Amino acid sequence: MADSAAANAPEALTDEAILQRFLRSKNQPTGSQTLGFRMVAVSQAEKSVEVEFDAKAELLLNPMKQIQGGYLCAMLDEAMSVACMVASGMTAVAPTLEMKTSFFRPGMPGKIRGVGRVVKWGRQVAFTEGELFDPEGRLLAKATGTAIPTPFANYKK
Repeated sequence: MADSAAANAPEALTDEAILQRFLRSKNQPTGSQTLGFRMVAVSQAEKSVEVEFDAKAELLLNPMKQIQGGYLCAMLDEAMSVACMVASGMTAVAPTLEMKTSFFRPGMPGKIRGVGRVVKWGRQVAFTEGELFDPEGRLLAKATGTAIPTPFANYKK
């Protein structure tokens, strides 16, 4: 009986397989498209991802010609949420329950590197962290959050 359950279990994905799944996706959410999201690296062992955003001036700037803070929050949320998907082995999403963001310097249009990680993956709550960096590697913003792990099958209902 245990052998048949193991045979029906989904095969574990490698980090490279997950990365390729993101890079080949033709169904990227419109919010991710707006932010210029692209997956760069995945580590299931560290429950972390590295992502990149191409911050377009015509879409994301405030009157001071800086990336509006809400878009930086969205970038952090994206990085942390994708880290949750990776931590689940691509079996769950994790809608954000709450998020706290600290801004350290203005974000400017162009490339922004993001790091998202799951600090603790619990049965009912995931604790996350995210950071954004400018092209020179300077910290722009940092966030912590909590999310609700939800299997893909349950999320669509």
